Amino acid sequence: MKASFTKMSNSTAEDWQIIVPEQIAFFKKLPDRILTHLELLTGDYGGFAVDRLQHSLQTAHLAAEAGEDEEYIVCALLHDIGDTLGSANHADVAAAILQPFVSAENHWMIKHHAIFQGYNFFHFLGADRNMRDQYRDNDNFKRTARFIAKYDDPAFDPKMPALDLALFEPMVRRVFAQPKQSMYKAILND
Repeated sequence: MKASFTKMSNSTAEDWQIIVPEQIAFFKKLPDRILTHLELLTGDYGGFAVDRLQHSLQTAHLAAEAGEDEEYIVCALLHDIGDTLGSANHADVAAAILQPFVSAENHWMIKHHAIFQGYNFFHFLGADRNMRDQYRDNDNFKRTARFIAKYDDPAFDPKMPALDLALFEPMVRRVFAQPKQSMYKAILND
């Protein structure tokens, strides 16, 4: 059965009784779509010593080894997921995916991680390596600088044994099970 309207403004309560269960079923498959999308990073080296998936896995692995919580580890895993569709703003894409499911601090960290990572290489590109300093007064500055220094920056190690995405699949499923903040929270948190 499908809804009958051709314009959203003409929808009825009966239409939404059809749509909502379908949308909930679609939502529950979000972790599968995220994991599938992460796989697109396989084999994409972009000139680096490891492909983008291994970089993401190494970042998450380092965070897990250091004892970070599950939400933080999933943020570390997804921090570069935007590379495929948001090559010019990958951090914004990753942050948008994570925002409904993570704390404001983790969201801010992922949204700004590219500027903070730039401290390590922007000067080689003729850009300002201190661009991150515009955020010095933000409460999340140290947290994001720490994320880069401890997890993102050292996660380009070709000598590290290849990691499998399956290691982090249960965490991804738990973090993306229910949104913490979303205008659809009441519908999706059944």
